[in-house]
Amino acid sequence: MTTPEKDEVLHSSDEANQGAGDPSPSATSAVEGGAAEEAASPLTAEEVEAAIIEEAEAVLDGVLEESEIVAQAKAEAAEWQDKYMRLHAEWDTYRRRMNEQREAEKVRAAEKLVSGLIPVLDDFERTIEYAQNNGEVGLLGGVQAVHNKLVDVLKKDGVVVIDPAGQAFDALEAQAVATVPDDSVPDETVAQVYQKGYKLGIKVLRPAMVTVTTGGPKREAEQTEE
Repeated sequence: MTTPEKDEVLHSSDEANQGAGDPSPSATSAVEGGAAEEAASPLTAEEVEAAIIEEAEAVLDGVLEESEIVAQAKAEAAEWQDKYMRLHAEWDTYRRRMNEQREAEKVRAAEKLVSGLIPVLDDFERTIEYAQNNGEVGLLGGVQAVHNKLVDVLKKDGVVVIDPAGQAFDALEAQAVATVPDDSVPDETVAQVYQKGYKLGIKVLRPAMVTVTTGGPKREAEQTEE
């Protein structure tokens, strides 16, 4: 049989044993917090320095790579600019040379024409002098000779006389100033040439002024040679 004092001592001992076997929440939190602090401990100075150096090297590599791209682009741009300047200079030289050649050709053509007309002027002067000394006798023949000589000079330089009398009317080389009824010839035949025309090569310098027939049969289409 136990006494009250002994029961109190046993009760206190049980509580102590219970407290020792089951740790309190505050004690558990303290242990876990210490482990977390140990896991998240700050890096050492060497590790921080290594990380900074690695990051700096990465940035430097990127800058160097961009610098190489920029340098390559500048080199290509300079090369294209040099090609453009060379081409522009060559084009200016070519254009200047062509202008000089055209001017020289004009001068040569004018010299050739004037050289051919000088004898014709001499013939005109001789004809005028003959008419002054001998009257009008024989003047017509002299004027006709000078005219023929002038036409020959122009023909040598490529001038073609447009004299389409009796031919089919061509609106590209002649200008109709009147119509003449005539059923004896095909319709739209040149009846009379009031003023001859002239062309140089294929370019009409002046169309001929003509009269054109009407009332005749329709002109048959010209057959092209095969």
